[in-house]
Amino acid sequence: MPRRMRRACLISLLALPSPAGAQAGSPAGSVPVAYLAARRQALLARLNAGVAIIKGAAELSNDPPNSDYPQATAFRQDNDFFYLTGLETKDSWLIVTAGDSALARVQLFVPPRNPGRERWTGPALGRADLAAASGIPATDIHSADSVQVFLRRALEQAGRGGAATLWIRHTEREVRLEFLRPPALPRNVRSRDLLPVLASLRVVKDAEEIRRLSRAAELTAEGHVAAMLFAKPGVYEYEIEAVAERVFRQRGAERLGYPSIVGSGSNSTVLHYDQNRRQTRPGDLIVMDMGAEFGYYAADVTRTIPVSGTFTARQRAIYELVLGSQQAALDAVKPGVTLRALDAVARRYMAEHSGSLCGAEDCTRYFVHELSHWIGMDVHDVGGLLPLAPGMVFTVEPGIYLPDEALGVRIEDDVLVTADGYLLLSKGAPRLVADLERLMASAGSGRP
Repeated sequence: MPRRMRRACLISLLALPSPAGAQAGSPAGSVPVAYLAARRQALLARLNAGVAIIKGAAELSNDPPNSDYPQATAFRQDNDFFYLTGLETKDSWLIVTAGDSALARVQLFVPPRNPGRERWTGPALGRADLAAASGIPATDIHSADSVQVFLRRALEQAGRGGAATLWIRHTEREVRLEFLRPPALPRNVRSRDLLPVLASLRVVKDAEEIRRLSRAAELTAEGHVAAMLFAKPGVYEYEIEAVAERVFRQRGAERLGYPSIVGSGSNSTVLHYDQNRRQTRPGDLIVMDMGAEFGYYAADVTRTIPVSGTFTARQRAIYELVLGSQQAALDAVKPGVTLRALDAVARRYMAEHSGSLCGAEDCTRYFVHELSHWIGMDVHDVGGLLPLAPGMVFTVEPGIYLPDEALGVRIEDDVLVTADGYLLLSKGAPRLVADLERLMASAGSGRP
C-alpha cells in the first residue's frame, strides 16, 4: 500500500459509495431500532440521575501492513456500546444524561469522516445513516472531537445545586479519568460504577438477543455434527476444528465465540487446551468445546465423542454419569433458582451415582470447575449471582477429568430460561450415547 497511492486517494466523500446501514451484509442483520431504543430507555430509568459515558472500541491498527502483527486487526465493537446503539463505528462515544425529562437525552459522538482513509477501508456511515440505524436523532449525533465539551456541559447541568454523578465503567476508570480529568470535568463530580447497571440490563435477553443466541447455538450444533461425522483415528485435532469452524462460517458466523478446544486422549483432561495439534489414535475420547458467534452473540457447546465411533465400557460409564448429572441440573431449571443451586444438584447426583467408578471416593473430586456461566455477547457474560428469570441464557456443563487414564468427559449445552422451565438451544448436537454412536456409524467404514 504505497504512500503516494494514499495521497492520490484524497477524494471527495461524494465520490464514495453510500453504505447500506449498520452491519451491512451481516447474516444477522441490523438490530431493530425499537430494541435499541428500549434498551436505552431502560438504562435511563436505572441511572435515575447523572451522566453516563460509554466508549466504543478503538481502531486496532491505523496501518495494518506496518504493524507488528498485521493479522491481529479484526475489529469488534465494544459489547455495551453495540448493545445500546447497534453501531460498529470505531472510536465512538455515547453520553447518556438521566434525570427529569428536560435533561434526559442520549448523544452519540463519532469521528469526523476522512475521505482518504475511507478510500482504503470503505465508506463510513453519515449522520443520516447513523440516525436511521441507531434511532438516535441526527440532532444528537456529534463529532467525537467535541465529547469533552458536551460531557462537561451535561455534568454542570446535572450538578446544579449539588454534586454531579458520572457513571463510568470501573474497569476503564484510569483511562477515562486521564481523558476526562479537569479542566474537562467540573470539580463537584463523583463517579459511580456503570458496569453493574449494564449487567443488570444485559443478563435478561430481549427477543432480538434470543433470536441471535438461538441461531448461534443452532449453527454451533451443526458444526459439532459435522465434526462428529468427520472424526476418525489418525486425523489431527486441528482438522476436526477446521471442519466445525467451516460450517460455522458457512452458516453465518462472522466470528468464533472463543478459541476452539479439540482435545483428544490426554488432552481431553485439559480444560482449556486449545493448541489442537495432536494426531488422534484408536480408542481416544475427544472433548470438542467449540462455539460460533452470530451477530455479536456467542454459543458455547461441548460434546465428547469416541474417535473410533463407539465408547468402551469404561468410557461409557463415565460419560453416562456426566450426562445424568447434567440432566439432573436441567430438570431443576426454573425461575427463582440460582446457578449455585443447580451446581449443587449436579454434584449431588454425581456423588450418589458414582459407585466405584472413581475409586473409594465419589467422582465429584474430578469435577473441577463450576457447572454454569452466563452467555450472551461474551461467552462468559455478565450477570453475577442473580436468580434465574425468563430470558436469561446460561450453560450447563458438568465434567469428569481423569488424567491418569487420559480420559476426560464434558457435556455442555446452552439453556434459555422460560416462564415454566427451559429450552435447550443446543439440542441439535446429539448427546445420548446411542445417538452419538449411530451418527458416527453413519459416516461409513472409515473407523476401525
